[in-house]
Amino acid sequence: MNTKLDFINGNTKKCLLAMTLPMIVAMFLNMAYNLVDSLWIGNLLGELAYAALTNSTPIVLLLTSVAMGATNGISILLSQAIGARNEQKKKKVISTSFCIAVIFSLFITFILELFLPVILAALNTPAETMNMARDYLSIYILGYIAVYLYLYFTAVLRSFGNTIFQVIAMLISTILNIVLDPIFILKIGFHGAAIATLLSQSMCLIFMIIYIKKRNVFKISFADFDKKEIIPLIKSAVPSVIQQSIPAISTTFLTSLVSTYSISAIAAYGITGKLETILFYPAMAFNMVLTSIVGQCIGAKRVDRAKNYLKLSLKYGITVLFILSILIIIFSKQLAGLFVSSDPVAQIVEEYFIIISIGYVLNTVTNCYLGCLNGMGKPTKSMILMIFYYLVVRIPLAYVFSYIGLGLNGIWIAVLISHIIACITAILTGTHSFKKNIKMEG
Repeated sequence: MNTKLDFINGNTKKCLLAMTLPMIVAMFLNMAYNLVDSLWIGNLLGELAYAALTNSTPIVLLLTSVAMGATNGISILLSQAIGARNEQKKKKVISTSFCIAVIFSLFITFILELFLPVILAALNTPAETMNMARDYLSIYILGYIAVYLYLYFTAVLRSFGNTIFQVIAMLISTILNIVLDPIFILKIGFHGAAIATLLSQSMCLIFMIIYIKKRNVFKISFADFDKKEIIPLIKSAVPSVIQQSIPAISTTFLTSLVSTYSISAIAAYGITGKLETILFYPAMAFNMVLTSIVGQCIGAKRVDRAKNYLKLSLKYGITVLFILSILIIIFSKQLAGLFVSSDPVAQIVEEYFIIISIGYVLNTVTNCYLGCLNGMGKPTKSMILMIFYYLVVRIPLAYVFSYIGLGLNGIWIAVLISHIIACITAILTGTHSFKKNIKMEG
């Protein structure tokens, strides 16, 4: 663990890069981890199986988003306690949040296993893919507690300034999934991929627990559990959960809409979702890193430092996403062919990325400002913004454009418009919040 990172007095550039680069690497490893299922299923089992995986993806994304949001909410309170050097508060937040994490993840697992067929039917899952999607998800959901606790521990480590170990844990998990996937798929079939994922997730969590215990990074003591911390944790976590979940909810609705077109359209939308992770993960990394860094700066009453971190994040983020967006657009057809060998699918994928294009750069700007809002202790503002431009703008526009004759391209245009509106509103809201914090310090 890197204990020498000093966000308040250290070199801004070095601190930001020391946090962000491992985070981005970890997220790309996570992308590779998720791509493994897609590549093996698409190549070994064909277009129908890949469409079934696409129908499963919104639920997987939503589950992951809920875990990321809740644990990022914990990071807000913990980072501020660390920045303020409040040791007692730090211990209480860690121990109380861990108990909540275990109970909540078990509850979600039970509810989803119980209502899975109903949920898939509500998502317009085609009859051809219903059984495969159900089999895959019923196994995947069993590993949700492992996913949740892994993300919980990474959020705590991130609050202390440690993102390195997340890279190591994801590397091990990805290698396991690469090795196990083809074995289980060839022997068991489609849902064998879910078994391989379940095993690799469990091993990843075990590895992280061993690391934390041996290094004595932090301790979880039931003696430090404080029921008074439950409400602040919920207030911090719920807006963050909603904020992280909104994109997944949007994907769920859009998958349902795309499912009314064709199996090729479903498969193509699944591929765009996988490739988009290359463009979304750097933005998410900046969001999470800025939540922790700005949280410490606000706890130490150094808004000037928080603004410096934002400026650097925007500079690096825009540059990286501009390059990545161009590469994805140019090679979209070839990349689509890695998943499914189908010309109609590849054509839809290419049109998607051409239309969205600049939206990924704008999304990075949006996430940088949202990360700062979270760090300032204003996750509710971030939540409201996400609800506005995803649920109020994107989804209604997608349905309208689709049904007035624009078809699939109408859906993609709605996505681009929502990115534009998101960027503008995030900049305005973030700038206003910074000014208010400066006045409060003055």
